[in-house]
Amino acid sequence: MNEPSAVVPQTRYELRFAGLCDTGRGYAFPCDARGQVDIDELSDRGRTNYFFARAVIGTVLSAPIVSRVA
Repeated sequence: MNEPSAVVPQTRYELRFAGLCDTGRGYAFPCDARGQVDIDELSDRGRTNYFFARAVIGTVLSAPIVSRVA
């Protein structure tokens, strides 16, 4: 008799940039556990948003944090 294989959920992470003035706004990008974003996997718009978010850290957005995604 074959035992059903256990499904192990894959842990996913996001790099999150929160708005400094408008706390309800921000950006989130898929990343690894260290916060490394695979630029090649982002859409053109995603890449543009990622580079924008990095450029405005401290003025419009907070420094990013790595968060686990459920």
